[in-house]
Amino acid sequence: MQHSLPAILLVLASMSAAPEPVTPPNSRRYLVGNAADVVTPTRGLWVLQGGGDDVDFNYVRMGEYGGGGDFIVLRASGEDEYNSHVFSLCRCDSVETIVFSSREAAFDPGVAKTVRNAEAIFIAGGDQSNYVRYWKGTPVEDAIHHVASKPAPIGGTSAGMAILGEFVYAAFGESLTSAVALADPYAADVTLERDFIELHRLRSVLMDQHLQERDRIGRTIALLARLIRDGWEPEPRAIAADRETALHVDPATGTAEVYATSDHPTPYVYFLRPSRPPDRCESGQPLTIRDVDVYRIGPGGTFDLGAWQGSGGSGYRLDVNAGALRASRGSAY
Repeated sequence: MQHSLPAILLVLASMSAAPEPVTPPNSRRYLVGNAADVVTPTRGLWVLQGGGDDVDFNYVRMGEYGGGGDFIVLRASGEDEYNSHVFSLCRCDSVETIVFSSREAAFDPGVAKTVRNAEAIFIAGGDQSNYVRYWKGTPVEDAIHHVASKPAPIGGTSAGMAILGEFVYAAFGESLTSAVALADPYAADVTLERDFIELHRLRSVLMDQHLQERDRIGRTIALLARLIRDGWEPEPRAIAADRETALHVDPATGTAEVYATSDHPTPYVYFLRPSRPPDRCESGQPLTIRDVDVYRIGPGGTFDLGAWQGSGGSGYRLDVNAGALRASRGSAY
């Protein structure tokens, strides 16, 4: 059997050619429930969880306030671990997880439309620097704001909680510890962002998570000091939560309540506000700031974000002198 020379060359070329590179998708999507869009009456609710195991009541209440519509989970890692669990709790028409792997995904019209049409949005934990990089200044950020303005439930845990205040610890470097932040509030890992997610009642507020578990109250104070010293906000405040602990905020009234898993021994949310500027907040120098007011509440306590006053909890004061943290009641937590 004879073959022509051009045919043989074509076969050899096809055998030796390098395979075409496969471009990974910009996002992955996982759906449970009805794929069609529905429109339901919604109410506003902000859900802020400090990480750890899920507080199941988050999804029950977000589903209720979302009118049983379409529930969207946003992530930058992982897969569809939330879908079946949330769907079993929220009584929603559908639950869809969208996992972003690039900023380009946030410009996908189909992705932005799905987020915009949601009746509830929950942002998973992970690395908040990816959320800032992927979503800030994109149609997905606009879509989140649209859902919030309906108003409809918006929630997040850990990194998802971190991005819901006006000011964000962006985590662009190594995970910031209290020791590093107090020793030098201008250390390379002290990275702050603003002009990102805007939620009513959470303006001038910074979020922090896993508070007692990772001993982060010192870094929270250092971040507040930076906001003052850098001129971003003369009277910043912070909401910081322990793991497996969630704060539910009614944006209409500013009233906030705490919910937690049943077996967590320290289910607290902390509300921090410096009463005066730092005495020293300089690059390469330990922080000194005095009279940081703290109010701590657990389940059953409430907090009024408008008046910045709580009930059913305990109030105390924290001072930092040359990088050393001290509490008026003996314990920072």
